[in-house]
Amino acid sequence: MASESKHMILVINPGSTSTKVALFAGEGCLKEASLPVPPSQGGADLWRQFIPRLEGIRWWLGHEGIEGSRLSAVVGRGGLLRPVEGGTYRVTEAMLADARGNRQGAHASNLGCALAQAVADEATRERASGEGVGESPGLGLIPAFIVDPVSTDEFGELARYSGLREIQRRALSHALSIHALVRELCRREEREVEGSRFVVAHLGGGTSVCPVEDGRIVDANNANSGGPFSPTRAGGLPTQELLDLVDSGAFTVKELREMTVKRGGLSSHLGTADGREVEERITRGDQEARMVYEAMAYQIAKEIGAMTTVLKGGVEAIVLTGGLASSGLLTGWIRERVAFLGPVEILPEVGEMKALALGALRVLWGEEEAKEY
Repeated sequence: MASESKHMILVINPGSTSTKVALFAGEGCLKEASLPVPPSQGGADLWRQFIPRLEGIRWWLGHEGIEGSRLSAVVGRGGLLRPVEGGTYRVTEAMLADARGNRQGAHASNLGCALAQAVADEATRERASGEGVGESPGLGLIPAFIVDPVSTDEFGELARYSGLREIQRRALSHALSIHALVRELCRREEREVEGSRFVVAHLGGGTSVCPVEDGRIVDANNANSGGPFSPTRAGGLPTQELLDLVDSGAFTVKELREMTVKRGGLSSHLGTADGREVEERITRGDQEARMVYEAMAYQIAKEIGAMTTVLKGGVEAIVLTGGLASSGLLTGWIRERVAFLGPVEILPEVGEMKALALGALRVLWGEEEAKEY
């Protein structure tokens, strides 16, 4: 990897209220920023945000003196595209069409591939014109990629069934972070990803608990529809009681969607989604906060236990990651319940920006081939 330092990767990660950007030289981050989205460009029409976000990225590149001609690749966050296996994908017209059509739903990450392609095209034109080429490593096309999109689907066939013929379970998880974590864990242990067997619990605003076999996420709870409750998600709910709420007329379906995805879990019970605040309240003797927080740990542990059965036991490690994995209180409760299943490891996130950069680098280094969408 002698040429690693020459690979300059621009990473673009659009979120609901900002666009995160970062410039990597190899695995090292040189510059990063969070560019706010103008409030006037929010609202129901996601793609009205495309031009303002692109202009923000252009401004940042100019402000930081980053010459597009020096880039080796541009990589964007992958969104709710059609189901695909994990990996690094070249941005194609078919991908752009699915993103613009919000194929599996409207989500800010859908913008990632289009923003990456637009910036890569502009950088390629800059390189071709000879402006600022200097000692740039080679001329030609600057590729645009996405890595492990939100719609990554590596489920086994049995995992797709629900109890209603009309509803199929969908593979939606923190795939980017979980894949990157498993690769990093195997790299530290100087072993191949193939043959590995982990259960990974990503503990964030939503919780994904996934059995990962040979680096593939073979099952997962959809954090928006099931599994343990979390800081903002309600998790799995008693079906009949939920239908009673709909039938009561007290809430519209839109309000219930908001309640279950953005105002559920800790937020519903305690009025806050901040785990640190909950722990402070526990320290001050708030028994309700303690019960709710421990109940969340209880549900996470139950989901971990369920996912070990997918791998038929033989789990090498149970890995806790994500923002809430820094809570010794929460992870201690989880460990008490699942340690008999296998070693419990608490590892920090690789981080979405670095995970995206590494996906592009694996292709540039020749470690894997870019997949076609």
